Amino acid sequence: MYSSPFGRRVFLAGVSAFTVSALTACGAGVQTTGSSDAGTPVDGGNITFLIQGYDTGWVSSKTSISSYEGNLWGQLTDKLVYVDEKGQLSPWVAESWEELNGAKDFVLHLKAGVSFSDGTPLDAAAVVANLNAWAKGDPERGISKVGLFPSSNFVSAEASDASTVRVSFSSPALGFIATLAYHGCILLSPKTLALPVDAQADLAQEIGSGPFVLKSWKQGDSYVLEKRRDYNWGPSALGHTGPARLDTITYKVIKDTSVRTSTVASGQAEVAFNVEPQEIESLKAQGFTVGTPKYLGFVDGFQVNTQAFPTNEINVRQAIQHGIDREEIRNTVYTPDWDAATTFIQGNVPEAGDYSSSFKYDPELAGKLLDDAGWKPGPDGYRVKDGKTLEFPLTPNPYVPSTKAEDELIAQQLQRIGIKVNLKVVDVAGYAAIQASRPPLFQTSRSFVDVGTVAGVLTSQNNGENWFNLGTNDQKLNGLSTAIASASDRPARGKVAGELQQHVLKQGYFIPLNQLVQRLYLISPKIKDVQYNGLAYANFYTAWIAK
Repeated sequence: MYSSPFGRRVFLAGVSAFTVSALTACGAGVQTTGSSDAGTPVDGGNITFLIQGYDTGWVSSKTSISSYEGNLWGQLTDKLVYVDEKGQLSPWVAESWEELNGAKDFVLHLKAGVSFSDGTPLDAAAVVANLNAWAKGDPERGISKVGLFPSSNFVSAEASDASTVRVSFSSPALGFIATLAYHGCILLSPKTLALPVDAQADLAQEIGSGPFVLKSWKQGDSYVLEKRRDYNWGPSALGHTGPARLDTITYKVIKDTSVRTSTVASGQAEVAFNVEPQEIESLKAQGFTVGTPKYLGFVDGFQVNTQAFPTNEINVRQAIQHGIDREEIRNTVYTPDWDAATTFIQGNVPEAGDYSSSFKYDPELAGKLLDDAGWKPGPDGYRVKDGKTLEFPLTPNPYVPSTKAEDELIAQQLQRIGIKVNLKVVDVAGYAAIQASRPPLFQTSRSFVDVGTVAGVLTSQNNGENWFNLGTNDQKLNGLSTAIASASDRPARGKVAGELQQHVLKQGYFIPLNQLVQRLYLISPKIKDVQYNGLAYANFYTAWIAK
């Protein structure tokens, strides 16, 4: 084991991403289809998975891995660390790790015998190549870094020997190990990483080490994966060793939701992605499994552009917060599988607090806030000031199809308090342009594994994503973001996380709606033991077909 002069904490069986408590049981907290009396797993068989499409392409550094690409990447590639839906971390390709020097230095100890599907070893040199790609990217080649990787204080990654990697940061990076479980941190062959961007868009050249390999594909139509028969390094938390049980998985592109649902319901396919929420109870009553895993990350809600009209006014931002009836949304659009938001991060993130009073439904308060800001009802019912109507555009999130119905209802609710909402519906390919235009409200669906990475998106500090278009103008937010990113003590970081949530909500920078269920899976009754990770992706490594 690596020797260091620093004080150390050794992590062997696994840790919590947030509390550093040991994972006490193999597979603890893992969501699984089927039941414990489903029978003895059997090998063999083929399944068809119906999905909307792969519109953002196959360059993982460009796409940041969308919900659609992520489903397929999860079968072709591995990660260094596994995370379950409670934020518990456990070994995967990294069989153990050490946190040293106040979380400024880390040592990763790799499993022996792991290889990419082209036969090259997944050794320390390969891990270093991946870490550098995630932390730095390669702007000259158009390669982006991984957005939530702690890159601002990343110093270096070095191979001490073939199975040991030392990673150093200039300041504490408590979230580093957890970030290794993020779905942007997929392990790819150094040969793939060295390719030009255009060549990386060729899925056949995207070489991973996962339990399945690409057999054939036709862009925009179908993608056939077959199991890798020498695979034997899956996450211990999944409770399975050796190759996958299924022979093949065929991802078939079917854009229409009703067609995907009816095809599985009629037995012509085994899995469909993203059914309509209103159909869940009926499908369950027919014996189908409907997976509704919640991921670690931000809730369904709106990033607010504080520089755009009309959300450049705090009273308008707060009025929108209080003018939305979230219970009506849950009762109308969703089902009991959806929980109310209590802050702007998901409730399964340990640091999530209950600050729902900051944005509770209160139309009278919303009206008073607008009155106080000089927005008076006009002849058509919409509020006006200085000759301008209180209105803004709103685009549903195409990665979460149910948000179209959700936003239609929100438009009706805000109309009651005199705000005009102009809905603009686009597909996945057009959503990036909406984000780039910095609209007053942008509907977010974003996962993360460790709360410390939140700081990287809220402000423009250290090339952050500047979600609220504040730059560095809010000194309190700057300080809280820096404190949560640089904390070396987890309890202290939890306190800062609470203060940060309260400040963001009080200022109306984020408008929460519901806890997000972004990825829904309709699964045939004969498919057993599909498992979901902390990013709400279905894992078919353990899945099998009941005879």
